[in-house]
Amino acid sequence: MVEMNVTYDGSLACTVTHEPSGVALKTVPPVDNMGDGSSFSPTDLVGAALASCVLTTIAIVAQRNNIDVGRMTARVEKEMSTVAPRRISRLPLVVRIPVDLPEEQRVRLEHAGHSCPVHKSLHPDVDAPITFVWGQE
Repeated sequence: MVEMNVTYDGSLACTVTHEPSGVALKTVPPVDNMGDGSSFSPTDLVGAALASCVLTTIAIVAQRNNIDVGRMTARVEKEMSTVAPRRISRLPLVVRIPVDLPEEQRVRLEHAGHSCPVHKSLHPDVDAPITFVWGQE
């Protein structure tokens, strides 16, 4: 179990504190939902969680199998539904792994990415395709 505490700071802003580390971050609604867009929105954090979880899960599997994945990067776009209820409808993710690996290792690492806990926790109505780009900086 990991405890996180959230405080409403007023003006639609919240402070989220990760209790084990004491690290805090601020959330505010996006401009299209009455916020000022000055920080992550709660739904932005879902996209960030997905991207960082995919990279971390790939890195864990790579490390266990002595595979060098270099400095991986990911880009996620969050798309909100245009019809009620307001929700995340799409989280397309592009993962760039700058090394050119044999097919067997690619398949293993792509499977790991699709198996990350955040990807597995998303509601089935959220379209979250993952595209892998290999061997490009």
